[in-house]
Amino acid sequence: MKSNSLTLVGNASQKALLSVIPGFSTLAKNYDKKTVALALDGAVKGEIEKACKNATVLSVSDDFEKIYTENKTDANFVVTVGHANADQATLASDAKAAAKVQSPILLLLDVKGKNVAGIEECMNKSLQTLAPCGAYLFASILFGATLTKAEEETLNDKFGKKNESPLYFIADEVATEESFARAVNTVKLGTRLCAGSELPMAPGLFELELAFRAQQAKQKIVLAEGEEERILRATEILLQRQVAEIVLLGNVDAIKKKAAELKLCIDGAELIDPATSPKFEEYANTYYELRKKKGVTEEDAKKTMRDATVYGTMMVKKGDADGMVSGAINTTAHTIRPALQFVKTKPGFSVVSSCFLMCLADRVLAFGDCAVNPNPTAEQIAEIAVSTAQTAMAFGIEPRVAMISYSSGNSGKGPDVDLVIEATKLAKEKDPSLLIDGPLQYDAAFDPTVAKTKMPNSPVAGRATVFIFPNLTTGNTTYKAVQRACDAIAIGPVLQGLNKPVNDLSRGCLVPDIVNTVAITAVQAAIEK
Repeated sequence: MKSNSLTLVGNASQKALLSVIPGFSTLAKNYDKKTVALALDGAVKGEIEKACKNATVLSVSDDFEKIYTENKTDANFVVTVGHANADQATLASDAKAAAKVQSPILLLLDVKGKNVAGIEECMNKSLQTLAPCGAYLFASILFGATLTKAEEETLNDKFGKKNESPLYFIADEVATEESFARAVNTVKLGTRLCAGSELPMAPGLFELELAFRAQQAKQKIVLAEGEEERILRATEILLQRQVAEIVLLGNVDAIKKKAAELKLCIDGAELIDPATSPKFEEYANTYYELRKKKGVTEEDAKKTMRDATVYGTMMVKKGDADGMVSGAINTTAHTIRPALQFVKTKPGFSVVSSCFLMCLADRVLAFGDCAVNPNPTAEQIAEIAVSTAQTAMAFGIEPRVAMISYSSGNSGKGPDVDLVIEATKLAKEKDPSLLIDGPLQYDAAFDPTVAKTKMPNSPVAGRATVFIFPNLTTGNTTYKAVQRACDAIAIGPVLQGLNKPVNDLSRGCLVPDIVNTVAITAVQAAIEK
């Protein structure tokens, strides 16, 4: 994911902290009207306004993530100003806030009077505080540092290059534009920051941005299992958050009664009973025309159209809804079958597949296929790889695709390895722009340390964001193992390859899973348009 933001944290004084802002005018494109400055310490809002002359300055506290997400969409640059003179607890708090919204950190430290050993101690202490917070250290500026060039290089070798986070040294306690320009390579920083530093997608930010994009999309999503308790609870949340317009299918009286018993407000939802709907005959006739060559009679069509999942899918087909979600009660096959029958696959795609968006503690990954195809061919695996990469990209995940196997490179042999080798070759042919490698074992794809040993020359190993499994047994087992063992949020399955979005829920889904799936469906629908 690319970043256009920066968070200032550290034990430096308020004057020192604010003094660096003008020096970043190049990065922030002169702090024009599209720049937003957020103050974690509301007491210094006025001082920030002076430093960020033309920026919109907002004081934030409990609503930091929400305000950040809302403003980042339209902002050219977002600078978040943490607390000055921060102790380690405050530093950790500011860093955690930055990590949640995936804003890189600029660490500002007061090292006046310290020698190399003292600065090393100060840096080590700060890094130990930052490490568990999940924040990305972009660079450090050390105020009051009176060192020789050799000493500066020694410190950069130890802390800067090792962490790919350079150290800059300013002799004064407060930076001037001139001293900042002499000490800091703004061209290099600008290239990394404004052109886009490659950072892992933060899970908290992912869910926030997902909801925000759905709000902006303003799509109508139909939920086929309208009488189910989890669906009703999710509906109340979706309406409150204005994630989408909601249509609930089922017996209208039963839906209202159940919502009242649960003390839920679903007044904004449209309630439709397929059997008594004014569009029932039209939908049944359309189904008959589409399926009569398969032996479907008019009576069969009417009987089938009474099924809420079929009816909801026809709403999507006819343009009366933008997407459908089902599966809290029904099986995956029951959800997908009508979509395959008359929504059909996209041009150039022959297979419908699925992926899960896996929100781990420090990143979001895409896993495919984990729900639909038991034993795909090499051609189908290649198609699944391309589809999953497209899904990842649509949701802000930079796709680096690992074709998973029990072998990394040439470490193993056998027909299963040959299948993945062939699938990798075909996927590259389908989309030459795709960064893809395989076969790769899961540890080699995920862990940079393992990758250096097993696949040191791979462009994907150790940094994969998209994991493609060779069969359903592997994919389904792996996603559930990661979900449970890592306490990850698994969003999906997201269905891929259809002309219009129809998404499946796990029958074990929780209310937040339904909310996320509806948001994803809304975003998919907007993209398809």
